[in-house]
Amino acid sequence: MAHVICGGAAGQRTPDIQTQKDLKMAYTEKFQTLADTARAQVDEVNPQDVDALIAAGAVALDIRDKEEHDAGHIEGSVNISRGKLEMNVEGVIPDLETTILCYCNAYNRGALSAATLRGMGFKNAKFIAGGLNAYRKLG
Repeated sequence: MAHVICGGAAGQRTPDIQTQKDLKMAYTEKFQTLADTARAQVDEVNPQDVDALIAAGAVALDIRDKEEHDAGHIEGSVNISRGKLEMNVEGVIPDLETTILCYCNAYNRGALSAATLRGMGFKNAKFIAGGLNAYRKLG
């Protein structure tokens, strides 16, 4: 199955591994600990499994800000920014049994969102390992 990324400017560069490491190092220790704890609490989905899961009814949930989503996202994904997730998710995904694949650019916000959704009763909230950056590398 072809991986489809919508949006994004031509020639847009995905951060390389060193840049991603630099970004991770820029996070505070407390934030990173919180994100790591969330990652340990929820299941991650391999990027190569995303298309099949979506075809089977999973919802890809882009939790990045609107301008990030507009710049490029997984085709068919729903966008609810992390800051409005708890307030808006039930209006968009009312079924607590739905498989939800949270993603951001890499790991942290996706994992935090999946953990939040699990806490709200969404039993099948997961996050995409490596986020949109990893998904993009497949296609």
